[in-house]
Amino acid sequence: MTAPAICATVTAETMEELRARRDAVEGADLVELRLDGVQAPDVAGALQGRRVGVIVTCRPEWEGGRFAGSEEERARLLRQALDLGAEWVDLEWRGKFDALVADRGGRNIVLSSHDFDRTPGDLESRYAAMRATGADVVKLAVTPHSGDELRRLRRLGPGEGRHVLIGMGQTGVPSRVLPGRFGSAWTYAGNAVAPGQISLDRLIERFRFPRITESTPVFGVAGSPIGHSLSPAMHNAGLGALGLDAVYLPFQAKDAEDLLRLADDLSVQGLSVTAPFKEGVLPLADQLDPVAARVGAVNTLRRVGEGWEGRNTDVSGFLAPLARYGTLAGLRATVLGAGGAARGVAVGLSERGARVSLCARRAERAEEVAALVEGEAVPFPPEPGSWDLLVNTTPIG
Repeated sequence: MTAPAICATVTAETMEELRARRDAVEGADLVELRLDGVQAPDVAGALQGRRVGVIVTCRPEWEGGRFAGSEEERARLLRQALDLGAEWVDLEWRGKFDALVADRGGRNIVLSSHDFDRTPGDLESRYAAMRATGADVVKLAVTPHSGDELRRLRRLGPGEGRHVLIGMGQTGVPSRVLPGRFGSAWTYAGNAVAPGQISLDRLIERFRFPRITESTPVFGVAGSPIGHSLSPAMHNAGLGALGLDAVYLPFQAKDAEDLLRLADDLSVQGLSVTAPFKEGVLPLADQLDPVAARVGAVNTLRRVGEGWEGRNTDVSGFLAPLARYGTLAGLRATVLGAGGAARGVAVGLSERGARVSLCARRAERAEEVAALVEGEAVPFPPEPGSWDLLVNTTPIG
């Protein structure tokens, strides 16, 4: 199978600006020229002087675009793009372009369907109907809200003919960085033209997209939400500096079970685990290190054969910078929060001799963690002067 290409999407309000942005693209195999949003679209001008192949798109408002003119005018622009030799023209499945697709024998046509809210219930039948039109490429862009929905999108390929399968939003990021695992002919890059879209610079520099192959090991950080995490930037930089063939992605899922089904489906080799999955993945691990078992939370999953080994490095990582202060015996330590990170912090402090108290909005959760280390649960927020060391493990940070 040919390695997936990168298509850089460019938008503008004037033709001059659109051509300038088209010509400024470096590192992409294709450029998508979005004529919707251009004040006076000129198809010939958009195509003239192009250095790489283009996809001409004129997306109507009813399909998430910016073209507010008549359907007749839009159809005229798209037909003209085909007549003038555009490498590709994007036609909406719901746009009633059946006659044009048939006239062209499907050649040079990307037939697309978008759902910006959900993964549609008729996903499979929709794909089959689009495929049956004979269009050269079928493009489905939907919004998954779970790993299972992303897996459902992935199961549409491989098959007859070429396609592009995109999961929009944060949950769909793996489909953008790993298009080959979804059988996609290309991935789109751009400045948030669609939800979850990754800029061309980030795709190439952070995720080192051109180097990703079918055999590239996949790692990542898992949480919900996870879009704010700096881990992909740091770990991909480290992998690059070491010259390792691997990529590190953000994974968002509905729950721990959903997460691991997706990780198994994409053959993920290891995960950094953050809120809210640290406790949920614990019973799903096939092996646990002693610290994870003691804490009752996992922050690292490593692939072992067909299963997972769960580890906890929160404890050692938290205690390392406190070593310079010597003993913690008798220190009054209050921990804010009662999740997986709080459990690791509480265990580490307790084992170093601190007097640990837990403080959380949900009192019952604080009591549960306090019991783990023979500490106490105190009201939220803690009284001023009641602690020597305050540790914030809440998502607020």
